[in-house]
Amino acid sequence: MDQADSLRNIIKKQDIRPDRKGGARVITVTSGKGGVGKTSVSVNLAISLSRMGKKVVVLDADFGLANIEIMLGIRPRYNLADLMFRGKSMADIITYGPEEIGFISGGSGINEMAALSRDQIMKLIQKMDDLDQMADVVIVDTGAGIGDAVLEFVAASVEVLLVATPEPTSITDAYALLKSLKNSSSYQPGRTSVKMIANQVRHDGDADELFQKIGIVVKRFLHTEIGYMGAIPYDENMSRAIMRQEPLCIGMPYSPAVRSVRRIAEKLENRESIPAQRMGIMQMFSQVIRMKFNG
Repeated sequence: MDQADSLRNIIKKQDIRPDRKGGARVITVTSGKGGVGKTSVSVNLAISLSRMGKKVVVLDADFGLANIEIMLGIRPRYNLADLMFRGKSMADIITYGPEEIGFISGGSGINEMAALSRDQIMKLIQKMDDLDQMADVVIVDTGAGIGDAVLEFVAASVEVLLVATPEPTSITDAYALLKSLKNSSSYQPGRTSVKMIANQVRHDGDADELFQKIGIVVKRFLHTEIGYMGAIPYDENMSRAIMRQEPLCIGMPYSPAVRSVRRIAEKLENRESIPAQRMGIMQMFSQVIRMKFNG
């Protein structure tokens, strides 16, 4: 048995089991392209969930770009690579921002997971189990586009929020992401639920039209369906909040966009939206690592 086979056997032991009830709720936020407000949605959604009494940690899985820390104006001391290679604990690499939301900078760690040794994989999985015990909700903010790292996290997820805007390029790229996901050998339609968030909507009816455009094409050509989580109106204060490095939920808590994010958070917490089978962050990372080795 070579090293790759040995590592696959380790990871298989971390698969989801019907009797497993522990672990944080993992929500992956993604988009087909940059510039649609995906990270803003992740951060403001995290704050909204925190205000509802949840312990929330955001994982910045867009390695190398550090969007979360830029948006919060906080530079973390350590990142995921420090956890993997430099002996830091999960508590060490979590940085806390407004409303006590935690965030983890991916750094170069996500791209380097395929290079882990047997012992390093064991340690990483154990430390992810620590995060499962520390958080109620982990929001994974993926990179934009349809790169391998994005597809691996999306395919490994139980809950996916797809952020799109009414712009034609956003619609085209959202479809491209869903098509790539459908063609991924790791994608399991019965496990992964994708729901769209219509962002930066300027006019009444635009959100419904956007969902119809994407939904109809996905159903016709990909023979699958996506759900609808809600709409967030265009708010010029959002760009100002980004420039100030202050989340809109903090600077203007009563703005229309913030009210819409809060409604989405409430919808997520609705009993009907909570998946019957929860995948913790430990199991998710196990799935992602396995995809890297299988790839």
